[in-house]
Amino acid sequence: MAWSAEQYLKFENERTRPARDLLAQVPLGEASHVFDLGCGPGNSTELLTERFGAGAVTGLDSDEDMLAKARKRLPDTPFLQADLASWTPPQPASLLYANAVFQWLPDHLSLLERLMDHLTPGGVLAVQMPDNLDQPTHLLMEETGAAGPWKNAFSGGRLRRARLPSPASYMERLSPKAARVDVWHTIYYHPMANAEAIVEWVKGTGLRLYLTAAGAENEAAFLADYTDRIRQAYPPMADGRVLLKFSRFFVVAVKA
Repeated sequence: MAWSAEQYLKFENERTRPARDLLAQVPLGEASHVFDLGCGPGNSTELLTERFGAGAVTGLDSDEDMLAKARKRLPDTPFLQADLASWTPPQPASLLYANAVFQWLPDHLSLLERLMDHLTPGGVLAVQMPDNLDQPTHLLMEETGAAGPWKNAFSGGRLRRARLPSPASYMERLSPKAARVDVWHTIYYHPMANAEAIVEWVKGTGLRLYLTAAGAENEAAFLADYTDRIRQAYPPMADGRVLLKFSRFFVVAVKA
């Protein structure tokens, strides 16, 4: 499906923070062949070019709208349209960096194993993925999907990506090809203006799948039902804002 770079960038600062945190744990002083996998509108790519130089970095994404925004943002950096399920680096890579993309790909652990083979010795695979399917933002998408006249568009009211494997699974699968593997979770708490702001956030990612399935004729009603549920699940703080809890999973593997 098509993504919206404009919608995604409404919360650029919040979305870029985990990308910055991931890069901070990459143990490379310099790198000559860096690939930003699932680069989106280029906010994560910009971090890579600031650290390693524009000439060392290539961005990849499957969505043309995202790539158009990235090329406008970083005109000196090459961006390619590619399917990460089958893509292979054209030469051994110093860094394969992926911020919030592999959660969408089936059996991504096998993809990560394969990508390890395309790193230089000492090269790094660095991956961050949302791990928040147990949060109201996602559970309530399913409730709304099962509750309205659009429910026949969903299989049992469910339309969600697969849960991430256990942290141990990443360690076990990547360690045979690595000198070192680090895995960890970070929980972010994002203060949002109100419940509507949370809805705007997820409209840039997971909620788009539900809206597409419900159909354009049902979009307004679906959003109204979902927003009501979000409003009940996220009570306002003393200053009127609401707090969005967001767990993310990180993997940094250094090639042996």
